[in-house]
Amino acid sequence: MQELQRPGGELATRPIHFFWVVDCSGSMYGEKIGIVNNTIQECIPEMRNSADNNPNAQLLIRALQFSSGASWITTSPVPVETYSWEDMEANGLTELGKAFDLLAAQLSIPPMPARALPPVIVLLSDGQPTDDYKKSLDKLKGMPWFRKAVKIAISIGQDADDDVLIEFTGNKELVLQANNATALAKMIKWASTTASMVSAPSSKPMNSTPVSAPAASTPSAAASVPADDPFAPANNGAPLVLDMSNIPNPDDFDEGAVW
Repeated sequence: MQELQRPGGELATRPIHFFWVVDCSGSMYGEKIGIVNNTIQECIPEMRNSADNNPNAQLLIRALQFSSGASWITTSPVPVETYSWEDMEANGLTELGKAFDLLAAQLSIPPMPARALPPVIVLLSDGQPTDDYKKSLDKLKGMPWFRKAVKIAISIGQDADDDVLIEFTGNKELVLQANNATALAKMIKWASTTASMVSAPSSKPMNSTPVSAPAASTPSAAASVPADDPFAPANNGAPLVLDMSNIPNPDDFDEGAVW
C-alpha cells in the first residue's frame, strides 16, 4: 500500500497528539489541582468515546507540568485506549517558559511523526508567569506544528494572566474562564472531549470554526510561508476544525466560592 504523504490526502487513520500543559505552582495547591486531577481522570472514558467518533485519527495523549521548572508526566505519547492520568501535585513558581521549551522540543520532525495531524494543546493556568516566557513562546510561534495546532487555554481564577493565555491561543474565544470549582470542571470536560473530535473541514460543515486555517490567503502572503511548512497549501495541508458552538458560558456557573 502506498504511504500517505501529508495531512489532507485520502482518508486514513493518522495520529493526532493531545497535550495537557498544567500549571502546578503553589497557587494551584488544594482544591484547584484536586479538581484538575479528578476531572481529567473522569474525562478519559469520554475522550475515548469522542475518539471513536473520529475514525480518521488515532488520539495519543501526554501530560506536561510546570511550576519551578517543567517536566513531562507522560514522557511518550500514549493511545487514549490505554491512557491513565497520573495525579499532579502543586508547589513552587510559575515557570511557563520552561514548559514552552519542552513542548517545542516535541513539535519538530522528529520526534513528531511526519504523517501526524496538527496537535491539540490544552494549557491550564491560574497565575502569571514568573520567568521570561516570551522568548520561548516566540520560538513556539515559529514552528509549523504549533501554528497549525488547536490551542485552548483554561484561565483559572481572577489572578490568571489572560493576556498571556491569549498570546498562546491566538484566539480570545479559546481562552475559557473558570472562576470556581464547577466552572473549572465544565471547561476541562469541554476542552478534553470537544478537542478529541477535531477533524478535517469536510467532515464538520456545521457550527464549526477553522482554528488552524492556512496563513497564506493571497499570493504575497503565500510567498512568506516557509518552504518547509508541512501544512502549507503547496504541501496539501488541511486545517483542523473545532466545533465551538457549545463552549460553556462561564456566567452559568456561580456556585460556590469565586477564586
